[in-house]
Amino acid sequence: MLNDSLLERAIHYFESNEFVESNSTTTAETDTLEKLEKIERHNHLQSICCEIIELAEGETLRESNRKTARLLGTIQLISPTEGNKVAVSNEQCKMLYKAILSLRLLDRLLLDNELKDPYILKVLAEFGGKSFAELDEIEHRRFTELVKMPLLMAALLQNIGHHHPEAKVILYGEDGKKNHFRILDITDRRQLLKINYKETLSYISNAIGVLKYTGNSKELRDQFVIDEQLKHQFIKKLIKSSFKAEQGIGNLLKVPQIYVSIILSTKETYNYKVLPQVFQVLNKNAELGSCSQKVVDALYKITGMFPQGYGIVYMPEDEMGHLGDCYEYAIVNRLYPENPENPLCRIATRHLTFIGYGHNITVRKSNNLYFPMMAKKIATLSKERLNEILELLSSNYHERQQLDLLPRCWHAGEYFSVKTNQKLWNKEENRSFIVP
Repeated sequence: MLNDSLLERAIHYFESNEFVESNSTTTAETDTLEKLEKIERHNHLQSICCEIIELAEGETLRESNRKTARLLGTIQLISPTEGNKVAVSNEQCKMLYKAILSLRLLDRLLLDNELKDPYILKVLAEFGGKSFAELDEIEHRRFTELVKMPLLMAALLQNIGHHHPEAKVILYGEDGKKNHFRILDITDRRQLLKINYKETLSYISNAIGVLKYTGNSKELRDQFVIDEQLKHQFIKKLIKSSFKAEQGIGNLLKVPQIYVSIILSTKETYNYKVLPQVFQVLNKNAELGSCSQKVVDALYKITGMFPQGYGIVYMPEDEMGHLGDCYEYAIVNRLYPENPENPLCRIATRHLTFIGYGHNITVRKSNNLYFPMMAKKIATLSKERLNEILELLSSNYHERQQLDLLPRCWHAGEYFSVKTNQKLWNKEENRSFIVP
């Protein structure tokens, strides 16, 4: 019996087919079993994508953005940001995070009329010249089936070839004891890239394939066959283009992949404090031609500088606009900040006391301790006052010993683990404030 996860199914397939000759003969019973397993793998992948759609898509674009912010923020907040479990946890979450981002990036590029892919334009042409934003519920459902579902499948399968035995030898070594999170030398990286490209496409064609129609209507069957073939071709096109994205449709996968490689890094150099520098890496990749600057800019518009769930430390102002003598905590909880450097947040503390149900605010750059100019201002506070603040905002003496007197950010996972604090994304949007 197959294990139930997407990766376990892929590993089982790769290991079962590693030593099968391409011209070897099979029995009718074996062929039937392989066909059933193929259908099961496809249905399982499709069910995962349907679940992601349910979690990340709403009836309106605004609702989709709210649900996506909640999903991405939750992933960040349940992921350890320190200790020896960071890499393992981040590896488990990367595929889902990337897939969710690809959906919102698709929306943004469609709204900006920046996608010229023939297949997507062909699907939109079915709706009588309507733009993506004008689709009704039925039309949007068909667009989701024909475009968003295969996009999610491609996002989830993009690096499935890493689980092929040949790739695992590179990652884990012949004896299986090497740290697969280590930085590979250039020869191994190139070889791994080749294996992943070949085996990912092979898995999509031979292990997932195209669904067969099971009804009795010839008309419905003919349309079903056409749709499934085109979706399958689109998945492979997305995968192929993502390996050499440049300006092509593969940027829907490539740009989120680079973003996630920083936000949920598995490298020993992972540092929570510098996650907001992710767009420096993306802009550099665009400058070098490995991805599209327009797509990077679109993602920046969506996420802003600070990732969802990131712990913001800011200095509030009094009614006269003067900075106080303390700092407070907030958590990034919404997409599409008006200014990418001014994150949309939910406050987590008020008057140096943790609260379970704060209001939404916009934290300006001029109040955010992440930025050096603001950090210099708080440095004027006395060491005694900084210690006093730290004592109020930390749970125990040991934690205080580990924290910076002048924090650039805060690790919000422990706060969020308390049930009463898990109200960051209430459906009825509270009034938003600029940092008070």
